[in-house]
Amino acid sequence: MARIRVLVVDDHRIFAESLAAALAAEQDVDVSAAGSGPAALRALERAAGEGRRFDVLLIDADLGTVGPDGAQPPGQLRAPGAVDGPGQAEGVVDGISLVARVRTGHPGVRTVVLAERDDPRRAAGALQAGAGGWVAKDCSLSRLLAVIRGVLRDETHLPPALLTGVLRELTAARKHRTESERLVESLTPREREVLRCMVAGLGRKAVAERLYLSPHTVRTHMQNVLGKLGVHSTLAAVALARRAGVGPVDLAGDVVERGGQLA
Repeated sequence: MARIRVLVVDDHRIFAESLAAALAAEQDVDVSAAGSGPAALRALERAAGEGRRFDVLLIDADLGTVGPDGAQPPGQLRAPGAVDGPGQAEGVVDGISLVARVRTGHPGVRTVVLAERDDPRRAAGALQAGAGGWVAKDCSLSRLLAVIRGVLRDETHLPPALLTGVLRELTAARKHRTESERLVESLTPREREVLRCMVAGLGRKAVAERLYLSPHTVRTHMQNVLGKLGVHSTLAAVALARRAGVGPVDLAGDVVERGGQLA
């Protein structure tokens, strides 16, 4: 019998341990648990290195919620096959970001988001990030198992009540992205390079040094970028660029533009 390897990623200890124990009772399911995003990423790397990769991650939609004292909530789990230990200080990785990182770093692993409440916008964001499903935390075990097996067949699972709202959100996001792409396409190649530097967080002086331009010339390019994109701040320009799929310039690379040519 082919076994399904599941990793529960949730910083609510009681819920995660209960869910992991319920899944572990299934004959074809092996389950482990992680209490944070970084712990889950380490578990994925370790499993891949051992040739025993996970098939499905069940990720808390509210993963990484910061408590009133500024600390990440406790939740280092000791569920069956737990991969996270107590007392570890973790960086915070929220649920949707974890979905995106899994899709990029482990494209063969499916993800399902577990949520306490229906939220069409967040569910649409989860699907855009690469999730195969959005499931209520209080759903039945049989429903959850059906979703787990379904996403392994490349199915997408959403609660029926969310379907209309999610489709509306995805349609609006696609329209917004199309408009953003059109605006970015109006930029010259040099202006697009300046925009990528802005996305990377570089200031005017750093952009000038990178592109071998004078600060005055960079200022003119930045003003042109803002004008063509129809925004009034660098922050707004960066947000629009990201919607259009514009990534940051590679700060680690040695290739820069010099006088309009690649150096």
